[in-house]
Amino acid sequence: MLEDFRQQAKTSPFFEEEEHNPEVDKPEKNYFLGLSPAQRFLIALLLLFMTCLVGSFLLLVTDRVVLPFI
Repeated sequence: MLEDFRQQAKTSPFFEEEEHNPEVDKPEKNYFLGLSPAQRFLIALLLLFMTCLVGSFLLLVTDRVVLPFI
């Protein structure tokens, strides 16, 4: 009985090696919005900086915060 299972496993196409195709193995570089990770990081930092700057400006305009030297 076990010998039948061994024979069946040897003839099974599941364990056969497939041909190595380098074009299939090469991953495609899919960038989010066409940007590399470094470019996305820079845009995120610029967005953070602009948010802090605009927020600080609005606090000054609405007199919620007063600069110490004025």
